[in-house]
Amino acid sequence: MTQQTTASPISPSADAVQRRLVQVLFVGVFMAALDSAIVGPVLPALRAAFGIDNRTAGLLTTVFSLSSMCSTALMAYFSDRHGRRPVYLASVALFAIGSLCIALAPSFDLLLVSRAVQGIGAGGIAPVASAVIGDVFTPERRGRILGLIGATHGMAFVLGPPLATLLTSTLGWRWLFLVNIPIALVVLVFGARSLPSQRPLAPGPIDLAGMGVTLLLLLCLVMGISRLPDSATGLLLWPWFLALSGLLLVALVAIEKRQTQALIPMALFENRQLALTYLLTLGVGFSMGGIVFLTSIATLAYGISIERAGLALLPLVLCSMVGSMAAGRLLNRLGARAMVIFGFALLTLGYLQSAVPQTGLAAFVLASVLVGVGVGVVVSGALRSIAIDEAPPLLRGTAQGLINIFNAVGTLLAVTCISAIADFEGGGLTGFSHAYLAVGLSMLAMLLLGFGLQRKVTGALAEPTHSAGP
Repeated sequence: MTQQTTASPISPSADAVQRRLVQVLFVGVFMAALDSAIVGPVLPALRAAFGIDNRTAGLLTTVFSLSSMCSTALMAYFSDRHGRRPVYLASVALFAIGSLCIALAPSFDLLLVSRAVQGIGAGGIAPVASAVIGDVFTPERRGRILGLIGATHGMAFVLGPPLATLLTSTLGWRWLFLVNIPIALVVLVFGARSLPSQRPLAPGPIDLAGMGVTLLLLLCLVMGISRLPDSATGLLLWPWFLALSGLLLVALVAIEKRQTQALIPMALFENRQLALTYLLTLGVGFSMGGIVFLTSIATLAYGISIERAGLALLPLVLCSMVGSMAAGRLLNRLGARAMVIFGFALLTLGYLQSAVPQTGLAAFVLASVLVGVGVGVVVSGALRSIAIDEAPPLLRGTAQGLINIFNAVGTLLAVTCISAIADFEGGGLTGFSHAYLAVGLSMLAMLLLGFGLQRKVTGALAEPTHSAGP
């Protein structure tokens, strides 16, 4: 492929602008990631404040995840049509508005609505930031920056719970969301100065049909997956949700093939490397969801108390951060294919080892380290880099948004499948062992698929028609 970049030898002033741009993107993505990590510790305070039960409180996570997943496609689409800067700034502004409304919410119903607004903003931040990186930076610098962005989730997982506990116990839970306001204002001010200008696409009809069908598809898919291991009612409903999802998918393909500016261009999936990238991204999400129940093995197999179970994952989280940043630095030297294969190989070994708790606590810690490094490597930016190189520059936002959607679906699938297998066998250690055996085998399948990636990127679907440099 003939590489098209928007930056060549960088002057000192241009380098300073790009450093400020990286800071703006990093802070925005980290702010959104951090807000996902602080909800767990604040749930007891919310239950007490609004007099709700655990199931109702859990709606905060469901609403945020669903709204952010749905908005990802929309925000990415509009960033391709109208430029990265206005959409990124609008996403940050919506996130800030949602945060303010949460902090001021007098009832739990309004809290849920505000959380949905916050999720809509969060859904646009990461994919648009990744598209900006693809627009502005040369391939030589891109890997390191994507690795830094990929490490934000590990950082948020480490810093989120203690920060939430500190603020909740001192100032109250509402301050957890109020602190987003000044951070968002800083991002907005500096983002308006440093984000690149971009000539938008020629005006065309908005893909309203594609938007409606996509939102219904994601809603049915989430409902079908999340109800899979649920109560008897859920067992009756989930096949219908999944069947409807299949019909909506067929309808979406038919609709998008006729659109001149489709929300989800089918040409992206006709590119073999992009299609494989999205399938592997589903596996990345599955690997991230697999982390959730590792604490259950720690408590059931090794007698670690529930209160300290989270500490058992500290090596995993720290290794994930290190792995992500290191993989970002090695991406240009070794190539995306090698990084993906290496990451899934570590995940295969780590999860298969987790499925054999009889080997002892030291082996469990080693397994968590392998999983941590593996997750860090696969989220570091290798797959995003492939999507940047393979997608047309005018569709980079959409290509990055699809990565977020497939990642989120994979995470949801992992949580659902692990809990379903474990509950089917009584919810004990044997059930979790079998569940993680399934996770390990799924990582092995992803490893084998990784060999289908090309050693070198061979071409994009179209040549760039605009400049997006700072």
